[in-house]
Amino acid sequence: MQIIPYLFFPGTCREAMTRYAEILGVEAPEIMAFADLPEEDKAHMPGVADDAVMNASLNIGSGTLMGSDEVGPDFTPMAGSSVNIVLPTADEAQRVFDALSEGGEVRMPMMPMFWTPAFGTLSDKWGTRWMVMAEEYEG
Repeated sequence: MQIIPYLFFPGTCREAMTRYAEILGVEAPEIMAFADLPEEDKAHMPGVADDAVMNASLNIGSGTLMGSDEVGPDFTPMAGSSVNIVLPTADEAQRVFDALSEGGEVRMPMMPMFWTPAFGTLSDKWGTRWMVMAEEYEG
């Protein structure tokens, strides 16, 4: 069994997932655009741009982050949850935090907490909320 976060974007999925891969130093995401669908399936989604992302999959460590472009008229930005990522060191957590926060909003600056040497929260420029932290203190 595995839980896989699935993010929705207002037409910026390809850009966001590609940048996440760059920041995290992982392989580029696998991306399927609506243009890649069989014609009979596209018929059920009139008006959807061919370059819109139907599904993107990004392998990060032992986990996966997935996403797509929201093609309906009622896109709502992410709220009430965050993607939590744990990095091996405080320096690496800070680097990832800084890169993800470019153009976004720092919600809580990176700082030591009683359970970790580094923790911070942000919303990136695509609207994804992140909790970034370093491995737990040993002891």
